[in-house]
Amino acid sequence: MIIKRNFNPIKVVHYVKTKLLFSALVSLGVWWTYTHEIAQVPLPFSIVAILGSALAIFIAFRNNSAYGRWWEARTVWGGIVNSSRVLARLIITFTDSHAHQVNYEHERSEGFKRQLVYICIAWVHALRIQLRNQDTWQELNSFLTESDYSEMVQSQNKPNFLQLLIGKKIYQAMANGTLGGFDSFQMEGQLLALANYQGSCERIKNTPLLRQYDYFTRLFLYVFIFLLPIALIDDFSRIEIAGWMIPVSVLISFVFSIQAKVGEVNEDPFENRITDVPLSALCNTIERDLKEMLGEKELPQKTEVIEGYLF
Repeated sequence: MIIKRNFNPIKVVHYVKTKLLFSALVSLGVWWTYTHEIAQVPLPFSIVAILGSALAIFIAFRNNSAYGRWWEARTVWGGIVNSSRVLARLIITFTDSHAHQVNYEHERSEGFKRQLVYICIAWVHALRIQLRNQDTWQELNSFLTESDYSEMVQSQNKPNFLQLLIGKKIYQAMANGTLGGFDSFQMEGQLLALANYQGSCERIKNTPLLRQYDYFTRLFLYVFIFLLPIALIDDFSRIEIAGWMIPVSVLISFVFSIQAKVGEVNEDPFENRITDVPLSALCNTIERDLKEMLGEKELPQKTEVIEGYLF
């Protein structure tokens, strides 16, 4: 996620370098053919204006839809942060509430709390890794037992497996007296919330924005860039500054191109790019909070903003 307010112009231009190069070549070709009287067929500017208006509508719709997807993704992960904290609190408080029972075993209860909260942390990291199509599952090794980790790496949907594992651990704890008979009800509510959040993330990840808007936006943009210098050259020639048509065409093309690029990069918020939802930072926040709830003092270092970006 971009935090800084100002951008490096070189990096901005790099995002749309192909379109700018196309604009420069077309503009240069139109200027050369016009000034050498090879072809002088000026295009009415009203045609380009109408095309530009249609293009602006497509870009605006795509950008609004892309931002809606990005914001939904951020909202879902905000819910994951909250539900993870609530689930960890329920695990800890419900386990501690049975300290007065005859069959209470302090060591067993403490081990259960730590194991289950660590699986919750592993689930968050697993969802991040899966959404980003990464293969760094070894990151979860420190949160799981050797047998649980071995089973997880063999599963197809690893976050879903960890949710199943949490459910099994809860009912095992109920069977041995670590938890009470009704403790699972509220925990299941938070597990359901996390499952719904995972489904929302998978829906955003696996359902692209309508390809029609992507295709026609790109098509109209290139047509606009091609026709723009043809419509401008006559007006600039009349005031004897035909050469200035080239930078003006490139500048106008840059404005439309960068607007189109904004929507393109925002429509997929889980690709591990600088414009994406900062999953690593959110996972770090959850891990720090849940470990602190367990009473641990050695917490992972907080994720910091690096050169204006939060990952």
